[in-house]
Amino acid sequence: MSDLETKHHDNQPETNINYDNDSESEISNDTIGHLDELELTRINTYRLQQKTTVGSVRGLTPREKWLAMGAGKEHPPLLPDSEAYVVEFDGTDDPLHPYNWSSLKRISLVAILCYSTFACSFTSAVFSAAIPGVVQEFKTSKEVGSLGVALYVLGFAAGPTIWAPGSELIGRRGPLSVGILGCGIFTVACATAKDLQTIMICRFFAGLFAASPISVVPAVFADLFNNAQRGMVMSVFCMAVFIGPFAAPFIGGFIEMSTLGWRWIMYVSAIMVFLGFMLALICLDETYPPVILVQKAATLRRQTRNWGIHAKQDEVEVDFIALICTNFTRPIVMLVTEPILFLISLYISFIYGLIYALLGAYPVVFEGVYHMSMGVGGLAFVGLIIGELLGGVLMLFLQRSYASKLSSNGDKPVPEWRLPPAILGAVVFAIGMFWFGWTGYTSSIHWMAPMASGVFTGAGIFLIFLQCFNYIVDCYPALAASTIAANTIMRSAIGCTFPLFSRQMMENLGVQWAGTLLGCIAVIMIPIPVIFKVYGPWLRGKSKLACSPMYDIDEKPFEV
Repeated sequence: MSDLETKHHDNQPETNINYDNDSESEISNDTIGHLDELELTRINTYRLQQKTTVGSVRGLTPREKWLAMGAGKEHPPLLPDSEAYVVEFDGTDDPLHPYNWSSLKRISLVAILCYSTFACSFTSAVFSAAIPGVVQEFKTSKEVGSLGVALYVLGFAAGPTIWAPGSELIGRRGPLSVGILGCGIFTVACATAKDLQTIMICRFFAGLFAASPISVVPAVFADLFNNAQRGMVMSVFCMAVFIGPFAAPFIGGFIEMSTLGWRWIMYVSAIMVFLGFMLALICLDETYPPVILVQKAATLRRQTRNWGIHAKQDEVEVDFIALICTNFTRPIVMLVTEPILFLISLYISFIYGLIYALLGAYPVVFEGVYHMSMGVGGLAFVGLIIGELLGGVLMLFLQRSYASKLSSNGDKPVPEWRLPPAILGAVVFAIGMFWFGWTGYTSSIHWMAPMASGVFTGAGIFLIFLQCFNYIVDCYPALAASTIAANTIMRSAIGCTFPLFSRQMMENLGVQWAGTLLGCIAVIMIPIPVIFKVYGPWLRGKSKLACSPMYDIDEKPFEV
């Protein structure tokens, strides 16, 4: 057996093991002879996760309960061991495996998927520029108008429970294409809406579908790249996620100021999303190895006329009730029972919420205090974008050091390695919030001062989010899908509330004291990554689900 076949990414079922009807944890003796203890543990975990996530492989039904063949036919004799008919990858150099695709092809897929993610995240925030037009046309308040942003982000919270398990069942290409297309359709529906209720409903469902690239693209990158390469690609992905909301205000602001009006803000967003859909539809190949093997088996059946050839994924039978219950409950149970996941997700949620809070805070400063137009005032977000890019450059610079440590540790990641940049980001972020509050409250201070604070704020947001996100995934490698879902649900559910009060907080408390309040909260949360840096191994040792503190991947199956 090749190393490639035993080192697929987390939450991916193994493709060359025997399923035994009497036991879920037995592996054939021939397989045991070729695997070490770590690989056996990993394979058992994959098998149990597949059973509780996307279905089950059922035992043989008693003969007396078999359906009749019909037309008076007798039942045919049982086939020999099905393992001989299971397709596998042909060694570590199999060109079918995504790891072995050309660099140009993989980089092209990264560019397409990052653009699609950018377009969907851009659409989430660009509605903030449409709020004045919506308020004027439908005679409502700004608070009600801000629901257009909040409901989209709320859709982010609901979407992962659909798209993540779907991508593990039928592959990545289908859920990604459907999700991006759905986001575009509902964005067009929002642009053509004749009443406020339709706008709000369409914004929620646009967010629900836009959650597809947000939750599935990291899994695609895990299909395409190994541990050493994936960190660099994830940095680019996170930049796409965050630059989208920060680029939206000034682009949308200039559209709103033109004769086109607020509806064309939505049309432009839809065009961007549809472009991402067309690129994905034409260029995106299936990257999920079990589904690639299903396609390989189908080709072999046509070539050989041997209907018994199949892939392990073909044996999966979906129990939709168990599927729904498991995927809804497991992330919630993990949030409640795992302090590592809860506290880090809470921190990420605060940072994520502030991204959307700034959509309301910046106009108060640059349009209210400095009397800029909507489009020109939106250019202040360029400071945040520069900060995001600087944070990304720093992480790319540190990637070589991380890859070296990973290699020296047998390609086994130590979660606490992720946290030093997050600690730096926590300090930088707090400085940025204080800087913004104490320079943006009066026009006597040049507008460049509060704008420059965005460099610190943006860099801090990026470093905290990326590294804390990687940390919890490293802590729960065998439950990465549930970990991502739990984090996405919590951060989106909390983050969607921030646009509802950020403008009012700035106006009622004043920019100076509102910035101070946010800065103080940021300071209070600085110890979170520090505590996990120091006590993380001890906490993981106490957890039933986290990886072993001895720095080996000691996956444990999780059952609800």
